[in-house]
Amino acid sequence: MDTVNVHSAVRSGVGKLGLLAMAAASGIAVANIYYNQPMLGIIESEFQHQPITGLIPTATQLGYALGLFLLLPLGDLVHRRRLIVGQFIILAAALAFAAIAPSAWMLIAASLIVGASSTVAQQIVPFAASLASPEKRGATIGTVMAGVLSGILFSRTLSGFVGEHAGWREMFWIGVPLALIAAAMMFVTLPDHRSTSRMQYHTAIRSLAHLWKSQPALRVATFVQAALFASFTTFWTILALYLQSPHFDLGADVAGLFGIVGAVGVFAAPLAGRIADKRGPHFVVWLGALMTLIAWIVFGVWSSMAALIIGVIILDFGIQSALVSNQHIIYALDPEARSRLNTIFMTGMFLGGATGSAVATVAWGYGAWSAVSLLGALLAVVALGVRVLDQRSRSTALKNH
Repeated sequence: MDTVNVHSAVRSGVGKLGLLAMAAASGIAVANIYYNQPMLGIIESEFQHQPITGLIPTATQLGYALGLFLLLPLGDLVHRRRLIVGQFIILAAALAFAAIAPSAWMLIAASLIVGASSTVAQQIVPFAASLASPEKRGATIGTVMAGVLSGILFSRTLSGFVGEHAGWREMFWIGVPLALIAAAMMFVTLPDHRSTSRMQYHTAIRSLAHLWKSQPALRVATFVQAALFASFTTFWTILALYLQSPHFDLGADVAGLFGIVGAVGVFAAPLAGRIADKRGPHFVVWLGALMTLIAWIVFGVWSSMAALIIGVIILDFGIQSALVSNQHIIYALDPEARSRLNTIFMTGMFLGGATGSAVATVAWGYGAWSAVSLLGALLAVVALGVRVLDQRSRSTALKNH
């Protein structure tokens, strides 16, 4: 993981090791969302293939979406270190609940809580942004987001291996001490940071609508990242099906290994942050969206394993670069509302991702990989189109002034 420029947080009581601890804790938190996906078949076997076991990943994602909307605003209202440590402790308890779940319904309930408490990762990112000086904010966000990406990419590989060789309950038990270690790291390294706002919780929730209406840059960043994340989930939703097709005739274990290939994108986050600090975040968003489009062109015109490997590296670089830079943009809008801004941004992004997964399945059924490649490319074009419209709008506003 790139650690250059992480000294930006020193002025607020978090040094290089503290920022790396925030990155590691973020990765530990977000990984919990994906543990159950490669183990679903093993879980179904234990519960006699009950149809409701298919709802376990959905419950986790639903819990995460609810946590984004209902818990993230608390970051602006309460003592942040206590909030982050508390969420990790709840996450550990939820994982233990999942590990001992006697029925599929109990596991679904535990998964809902696991998903909601895993949003602690998105409490850490705006906290890191608030600790950084403006000229180093991009690099700081990039370092923490590299941790988030690591958690996303390696979680499936880890849980698939543990689930296959030890069992699915053991994977959740492994998650318990990891969550407690993350809580301890955050308790020791985070500064004593008071709330940035005195408003009540219900007022904070209502203020989300005002922020959406009053901040055009927030709307643009959210729409762009939603389209790009939809393009990202389009690839990962269909990859295993594509590899299992007669063209490749490969198993799900190979699809899991692509998580390791995609880990190259971890280096994109801090690099994009440094470029955003020097060239401006808008430039990097353009670059990220363009790289996403190029990745789908590679997927579509070159049908080989080499194309998949090269394309997934370009895709991950593009998506992560745009994500870091869009967060750079929104965190600069209102320092006292960073958690609420992140609430809107991340909720929109995950809604885009869910839409991408759903439409990708339809595209696969309609026209196999060619239709999926076209869909992924069109979503990248949508992101570029939103940027073009925003650029014209800002140019017109400058001329009028």
